[in-house]
Amino acid sequence: MTVVSQENHDESVVVTPVLQDAAELEPAEQECSERVVINISGLRFETQLKTLSRFPTTLLGDPRKRMHFFDPLRNEYFFDRNRPSFDAILYYYQSGGRLRRPVSVPVDIFLEEIKFYEIDEEAVELFRVDEGLSREEERPLPSNEYQRQLWLLFEYPESSGPARMIAIVSVVVILISIVIFCLETLPEFREPTELYDIHANGSADGVAHSPFTDPFFMVETLCIVWFSFEFTMRFLSCPSKPDFFKNLMNLIDVVAIAPYFITLGLDLAEHQGSSQQAASLAILRVIRLVRVFRIFKLSRHSKGLQILGQTLHASLRELGLLIFFLIIGVVLFSSSVYFAEAEDPESGFSSIPDAFWWAVVTMTTVGYGDMCPSTIWGKVVGSLCAIAGVLTIALPVPVIVSNFNYFYHRENEEEENVTYIHVTCGQQPQPSIGECDSTKSNMSLSKTESYQDGDDLETLTQPNMNPVEPYTGQLTDV
Repeated sequence: MTVVSQENHDESVVVTPVLQDAAELEPAEQECSERVVINISGLRFETQLKTLSRFPTTLLGDPRKRMHFFDPLRNEYFFDRNRPSFDAILYYYQSGGRLRRPVSVPVDIFLEEIKFYEIDEEAVELFRVDEGLSREEERPLPSNEYQRQLWLLFEYPESSGPARMIAIVSVVVILISIVIFCLETLPEFREPTELYDIHANGSADGVAHSPFTDPFFMVETLCIVWFSFEFTMRFLSCPSKPDFFKNLMNLIDVVAIAPYFITLGLDLAEHQGSSQQAASLAILRVIRLVRVFRIFKLSRHSKGLQILGQTLHASLRELGLLIFFLIIGVVLFSSSVYFAEAEDPESGFSSIPDAFWWAVVTMTTVGYGDMCPSTIWGKVVGSLCAIAGVLTIALPVPVIVSNFNYFYHRENEEEENVTYIHVTCGQQPQPSIGECDSTKSNMSLSKTESYQDGDDLETLTQPNMNPVEPYTGQLTDV
């Protein structure tokens, strides 16, 4: 039974339950039906306890965890956190587990908030998939001690001083190889290194220049020796041979080494006269062009290139939409400018496929000037094409920039929060660091990474980013 009181000039209706009805409720029902006030940096939200209790492992769902932020004077929970993000946090409890990022909140800030509120890992992984963010994978270590030392030495430059020196040597050798690749194309260096002189009719004379006395070839040989040695050591010490070749960086290493041996085999075949000279030289030039991909080996030792690769991988959907919109615009405007310039006998648009090049150059705002409209309607189409190109390219850029900022800040936070602690195997490390067990067969590098070098063990720990401080009467930003 309820008592309803309503005034004539008041639009609100006040419903007051009688004490007898309240006494009939169970204590658990009374607790769940209670409403709580959550203050987020001055912005108050109100919800029921039963809504928060749907996820008891989270910060707001666990009464013991959220009690650290309770203000007894105002009878509310106070959090000095990002206010726009809490709309999505509260919706997570109300919807039963759906996590949606507000449009006005960047990805990196929202990830910090869901980490602070201790949202379930399953919901976080689904959110990462929806946002197109790559998942942080565990990096396994070999079980054998010497094999693990070699793997850390050649795979993880941050593990020790010698590993860092090997990484520096690799970078220097890669740069030397790229410089040699560029210098050998200069006219003053190109003539002595040509194997054969191809005539206009496609035939070649029989005069061959030996590449084995070429200084560029000798420097290239030394670089390939180092690349082969590094690749062999990493292959022999890797924890899993199938997973080794699934890694894109290892495939780049194969592409960087293979052209040299193919070129060497063709050179030996040419000197023995067992193949056609002109055809072999054409194949040789194509193989030499593949050496330019050796520059991607720098991404193994460059954080910037790794961030760029992660950004492009996370933005594949946006890049696909960009290419799709460009294709639509190219077909539309190339057809329009062809018919607009059809009456001009001196027009350079002889066909719609020929106008594809003009549309691509115009939409990307390059404008080489080799093809341009001359009629009034052609210039109108060109103006619309340029404006549409600017708008088309600008649409996915904010998403790509947001992904780049996320990966960039994540790399900086990992570098700032990672500390190296030297622990010997004879000592008993603290529980927060982890056990010193060199006989474990299932070792991995994840949030807690272990490195072993000789008789010592270096444990890389990442402290908790959001420790819960006990309530001391003064609320602080955690």
